[in-house]
Amino acid sequence: MIDIDQYLKAVVANFQSLRASRTHIEDAAAMCIASLREGGKVILCGNGGSAADSQHLAAELMGRFLFDRNPLPALALTVDTSALTAIGNDYGYDDVFARQLRGIGRKGDVIVGLSTSGKSRNVLRAFEVAEELGIKRIALTGASVSPMSDLAEVAVMVPSRQTNYIQEMHIAVGHIICGIVEETLCSAKL
Repeated sequence: MIDIDQYLKAVVANFQSLRASRTHIEDAAAMCIASLREGGKVILCGNGGSAADSQHLAAELMGRFLFDRNPLPALALTVDTSALTAIGNDYGYDDVFARQLRGIGRKGDVIVGLSTSGKSRNVLRAFEVAEELGIKRIALTGASVSPMSDLAEVAVMVPSRQTNYIQEMHIAVGHIICGIVEETLCSAKL
């Protein structure tokens, strides 16, 4: 059985350690801001819980985060089940994000890949295509250096190797990035 107090102590310790990633988080936000200012978009992808987080963060940018404002162009490559299943069937699961990115991505866009291991082959393939197309790459991973963090221009490697804790910090990092982007590019209309 999970000891709630111990779990929460671990969460607090993780978030205190996350402060060491501040510069990387600021760099990721700056990369998104630069892309959006130049007419680009923020594209996100991940698997499982990271797929849900990428959808969540795309919605924060497209809809609203802390205040009402114009939408910011963002999308998750995880939402089109017809594209995912067709590409997976015809080309293989490793290409489900890369093929979509090749179709909609443009130089000046930013891709944010979420992977607790940093080894998700389909996210890596998307990063390879992004590099080829001149799309900037942001990786949200766990504490270990990984192929994904190596391919990224900015890697936010949160201080844990345990999936649940990594995902908790990824959503917080994503919210911080969304807040910085929104505050920088939009004026509050409250």
